[in-house]
Amino acid sequence: MTRIALTGGIAAGKSTVARRLAELGAAVIDADLLSREVVAPGTDGLAAVRERFGPGVIGADGALDRPALGELVFSDEGARRDLEGIIHPRVRERAAELAAAAPQGSPVVQDIPLLVETGQAGDFDLVLVVQAPREQRVQRMVDDRGMTPEEATSRIGAQASDAERAAVADVLLDNSGTVEELLAQVDRAWRERVQPAVAD
Repeated sequence: MTRIALTGGIAAGKSTVARRLAELGAAVIDADLLSREVVAPGTDGLAAVRERFGPGVIGADGALDRPALGELVFSDEGARRDLEGIIHPRVRERAAELAAAAPQGSPVVQDIPLLVETGQAGDFDLVLVVQAPREQRVQRMVDDRGMTPEEATSRIGAQASDAERAAVADVLLDNSGTVEELLAQVDRAWRERVQPAVAD
């Protein structure tokens, strides 16, 4: 099985790249979705979050109150690391289960926003990194996610730098232009890097 990692900073364009890779035939595993799954109501992950951060991060419906938790962890590095210690091992375990169940012969792409921060780059045969200028990413977060510029900048600052991500990239995808230009780069990477790796 060919193991491929896809990463990039928040609002860099990972979702667009992941969709194209799925269209091309990859089995895509989304770490963001799994990070929600492992703290869904009734999970031991949610119980661990409640134990560490208190009942204030649990909504009236029994689900995780993400904005309340976000306020705690994005302003406190120690709290963020505690949260990561709860979520990341559970996400990795679930991702491994899904990868093992992927169709035979399909390249498995794991979309992992915090690939660099969690030290996983060396676990993959190929690392794809999508990047976009910081100003564009801030604007996308303001326009698409309703964040203030300060909130957007804080989220970007909590992640690895572009240089740190570029240092682990086998393929660097530039999302400073149009969607069509980005998809053309993905298609080229599929032909030139992914398919030969699968053939090996």
